[in-house]
Amino acid sequence: MTRFASTFPGVDKPLIAMAHVPALPGTPLYDETAGIQGLVDQVRSDVALLVDAGFDAVMFCNENDRPYELHAGPESAAVMARVVTECRPASIPFGVDFLWDSRIALAAAVATGASFIREVVTGVWESDMGLWTTDAAHTLRERRRLDAQDLAIFMNITPEFASPIGRRDAAETARSTVVSSLADAILVSGPMAGAGPSTSTLKGVRDAVPSDVPVLLNTGARADTIGEMLTIADGCIVGSSLKVDGHTWNPVDPDRARRFVEAARS
Repeated sequence: MTRFASTFPGVDKPLIAMAHVPALPGTPLYDETAGIQGLVDQVRSDVALLVDAGFDAVMFCNENDRPYELHAGPESAAVMARVVTECRPASIPFGVDFLWDSRIALAAAVATGASFIREVVTGVWESDMGLWTTDAAHTLRERRRLDAQDLAIFMNITPEFASPIGRRDAAETARSTVVSSLADAILVSGPMAGAGPSTSTLKGVRDAVPSDVPVLLNTGARADTIGEMLTIADGCIVGSSLKVDGHTWNPVDPDRARRFVEAARS
């Protein structure tokens, strides 16, 4: 059984909801008055609402650490690990994402017992964060070194806030990422959080990779379009459209979360 199937046994097209962690200590938007306990309190509330709405998994992410770092410090791994440990759901799987440092995501995931991470680990990109080079070989070797072979790595091949240096399209990139970088799942994003890819791009990627490799919609999932997207994708990751007023950095809106799950299940 693949790592993905082991994470979601019996689930046909998993719905993964984002648990966005407010800005971490040392970042420009950190709320020192609320402190780290404030992070825990906000995320714990959001996770409870997402579990109640019926999602198949949650993924913790430092979404408000704007502007994002490509090489974060050890304090980021430590605080993420604390937040995830105190807020992780007991009834469904959970994952960790760190924008944009796979070392931090891997460290926090191993420390907390996460089932998967989401990262960009292949390619070279021009981005809002500067020139962005990745290292899939190092990431997978670190997984081995940390004795975390059961940890699935979801590879985002069209990262937000960035464009590739090179001429390969998303389908070609996906095909080579599966072969050369051993992806457990391929993620397809739009240009930024809350904005989705075109259905043609998503379909092109799905057609390009073997049927046993899941392709997930990574951004832009909405209740009014998720039905169409799930005729192509093998699941989705959703965050912004579950929030109050559909704004990425707001708290989870329980009505929006419930409506999304109902639309996807139907």
